[in-house]
Amino acid sequence: MRFLLCLFLTALLAYVLGIFLDWWCIAIAAFVVALAFPQTPAKAFGSGFLGVFLLWGIMALIIDYRNDHILAGRMGDLILKQPGSPAIMIIITALLGGIVGAVSALSGSLFRPVRKVKS
Repeated sequence: MRFLLCLFLTALLAYVLGIFLDWWCIAIAAFVVALAFPQTPAKAFGSGFLGVFLLWGIMALIIDYRNDHILAGRMGDLILKQPGSPAIMIIITALLGGIVGAVSALSGSLFRPVRKVKS
């Protein structure tokens, strides 16, 4: 349950910060959520990745749909040398955002102080 909460809060905080800041605010959002809610590093990595991956994927899909696939199609032609590949550009966009979110969440999880066990 905590995994889903962190996933949702990462996406929500990244979206809200994205209104006021640049693209790198996703790193801040994932770091803060992983720092605030204790998880194992693997779960923090996964929630950070999926939260930002889904957010950026959905946002890129909405933007792509609104402009009739013109921008993603042209960027696909320019970068990938494949005409008419807006879906690939949306997936690449979501993957890049997910990787940034995952590494930031992992950093936030590892930044938490380790509790010492009394012997």
